[in-house]
Parts: sequence; C-alpha cells; structure tokens
Amino acid sequence: MTPPETSAVDTEVVVVGAGYAGLSTAWRLADAGIDVVVLEAADRVGGRVLSQLRPSGVRVDHGGQWIGPSQRHFHALADRFGCRTFPTWETGRHTEIRADGTRVDYAGGAPDTGPGIAEYERVTALLDDLARTVDLQQPWSTPKFAEFDARSAEDFFRAQTDDEDALQRLALAIQGLWCAEPREISFFHVLFYLASGGGYEQLMETRGCAQDARFCDGADAVAHALAESLGGRVRLGEPVLSLRQSAHGVEAHTGRTLVRARRAVVAVPPAAVGHIAFDPALPAGRQGWIRHTPMGRVAKVHAVYEEPFWRPAGRSGIATLYGDSPVGVVFDNSPEDASHGVLVAFVYGDRLDRWSARADTERRRAVLDALSAVAGPRAARPVDYVEKIWPRTGRTIGGYECFVTPGGWTRHGRDGWRQPSGLVHWAGTETASVWNGYIDGAISSGERAAAEVIGALAAVAHPG
Repeated sequence: MTPPETSAVDTEVVVVGAGYAGLSTAWRLADAGIDVVVLEAADRVGGRVLSQLRPSGVRVDHGGQWIGPSQRHFHALADRFGCRTFPTWETGRHTEIRADGTRVDYAGGAPDTGPGIAEYERVTALLDDLARTVDLQQPWSTPKFAEFDARSAEDFFRAQTDDEDALQRLALAIQGLWCAEPREISFFHVLFYLASGGGYEQLMETRGCAQDARFCDGADAVAHALAESLGGRVRLGEPVLSLRQSAHGVEAHTGRTLVRARRAVVAVPPAAVGHIAFDPALPAGRQGWIRHTPMGRVAKVHAVYEEPFWRPAGRSGIATLYGDSPVGVVFDNSPEDASHGVLVAFVYGDRLDRWSARADTERRRAVLDALSAVAGPRAARPVDYVEKIWPRTGRTIGGYECFVTPGGWTRHGRDGWRQPSGLVHWAGTETASVWNGYIDGAISSGERAAAEVIGALAAVAHPG
C-alpha cells in the first residue's frame, strides 16, 4: 500500500536519471506525443556534466566539457538551443615531464623523439588496425572477440613490447580515456571504444578531434535547455529507490512519489543501478554486466589565475606528466575572453587513490607543484582553487564512465549491455555504439531508448 505521504503520478513512460541520456530520452518521447516523467536523485540536471560559476566569476566544468566535430548528436542539440562553443586553446608549445623529471617542450600531437615513442606509436597503430575489425552494433560478432576480451589491456601491451617507457605512455592513455589502469580493463573494450570514437588520434587529440571545442556557458548548458523545454516533467531530488514490474506496467518509488507508467527507461551508469531495488530482480545477464562495469576514478582540479600568463611565454598549457606526480594531464581551461587564466589538472586511477587519501593542504600542494612544473612558478599562486573528486560524488560513484573488466563482454555483453529487461529499457553513454563514453554517446543512447519505447508502445496498441 502506498504510504499516506506519498503522492501518485500516472504517466506513459518514467525515465530514471536527468543526465544527457535521460533528458534526450524524455525529449524524444515528448516530441512524439508520449507523456513522460523524469526522476532525478540530485538537485540538478546534467549527471556527469557539471558546470559551476566560481567566486572569481569564472565558470568551470567539473565533468565532461568538450565537443568534437563528428559528435553530430551533441552538435544538433547545441545548435537547436543556441549553445555557443569556442575552440579549445592549444596555441604554443606543449609540455611533457618525464619520469626522471626531464622537461620537454614540443609542438604537435606528441614529441617527435624520446624514450618509448617509437614503440608507443607502433602499438597504437596496431590498436587502430584491430579496432577497425570491431562490430559496433553486435560487438560479440567481432573476430577474436572472446580472445581479446579474456585479456587485459596490460596483458596485450606487455605481449607487444618490453619497452617500459612505451608502456608508461600507453598506461597514461588508458588512464586518460577510462580513468582506470591497464590491468583493470578488457582489451576488447579498448578496441570497441576506439572504434566507437573513430580511432586513437580522434580520441586523444584536440583540433578536429574529441577535445576540439568547449561551451561558452559550460557543457551542461544544453542539459539545462533540454530540461527547461521539458518543463514540469523533470522532478529533481527524487531518487528512485525501487522499480517494480507487473502485468499492468511499472511502478517507480522515490520515497515521496509513486510514478505508475507503462514502460521505464533507466538512464544512469551501471555502477549506480545498484541503488535501485528491482522487483522482479534483474535478469542474470544484466546483473553480471553491472558487476563487470565499474566506474573509473578521476578528479578534476581547476586553478584560476588573474590571467593566462603562460600564453605570452609561448606555452599552450597542455601537458602530460609521468613519474610520481599525481597529475597525469593538464589543459588550458581559460574562458573564451581570457579574462582569467585557468589550468585544469586531471588525476586518474591509482594516482587518484593515493592523492585523494592525503590531507587537503597536501593535495593542493601536490597539484600546484605539478602546475608550476608545467607553467612556471606563478602557477603556485592561484586566486581560486577547486577540486572535484568524482568517486566521492553521490550516486555517480566515479567518472567519466564505466569500463568493462576482462571477460565482461564475453559473459554478459549480449544479454546485459543494452537488452531491455522486460518493461525496463536502458540508456546511458555506456550503451552507445558511437562515441561510447562521451556526451554525444549519452544523447544517441537516449534517442535509441526512446525509439525502443515508441516501438514497444505501438506494438501493444496495434498488434501485428
């Protein structure tokens, strides 16, 4: 029986999660004339995309922030709602700080020469060759699927080279893309992800690639516009505690609201699905998939300065760091008008585990030391400093996305990846075939889930 304090809402479809996947699902359903309610646990929309206006007047992106030219779903929505972008700053010399402390300034995607570079480039070219064999719609149909999935990325890398410098470069690539370590991730998932995004260079580089541009008003501007267009259909502060299926439809309970619907779309990361009690229990394939798809571990740290002082010195602010530094990658995240200078530092995987356990002052000192090594001594004196440690963030449990552990695709991919569970459909960037793991993938996953629901409702209304 529904508790007296619980209100009841009837709708055609209930969507769980108001990130880009959930919002795009709801938007497509509403556009098709289908009544929909979106339930979001947090007090905001956007999910793993979160922008914040700092006291300095600078807006920083704590989560996903970039858009690339081939991310057509994201571009379509940005154009639809008039959300402007500007090119990511990459002018000037980039910096590499090697494990022995050597600093190398270079132009282009990577240094031309250096320890491990030749082997690194050989192995990444092989990755691209193998990624071209991946079937993005039915990944289990890929040649050598089970063989690749049984291995970790580290297993594959070490079978290809014993050059430790090349292995360090490959490890940083894995950390940067999945916020995980090479030993943790299925080698097949690496290939699937590369194929999904268009190849290694497309994922790693800036101009014309995945990190091409940023949003003038923050990367969640499109999410806010979507939510506004949906009006009262989006209900914040409503965590779904249970989801029950019956012959009559689905019931989603939040503690203060009972939503009755014909179908449900769950648009939260696999790692967050565990917060929901399902009745009946989810199929074994879906449960297994969730166990094999942990969330990555990352922190984004922004240091704000009165100006981007590294630019007149001919530096881009882009850097990669090896060795003992907690920071793996640095970008110039200054606003379009350069009214302030902003450097963003990424802390990944094992580095995040060690760094996040330190005291606040020690964490700050370690990051500013790294930024000083990249941009000079002025980097040690920001006017604002803010950390976003994603594994500490509510129901998201990490970032940027979930990755698949060895054996996960083979054992549970066919039934667990995005196959509907009765009346429950699945969205989220992890379910996308193209730009999996990115905002664009989240949007396309919502459109796919909406199409599934529309088809299912039509089939019931007009059998045969």
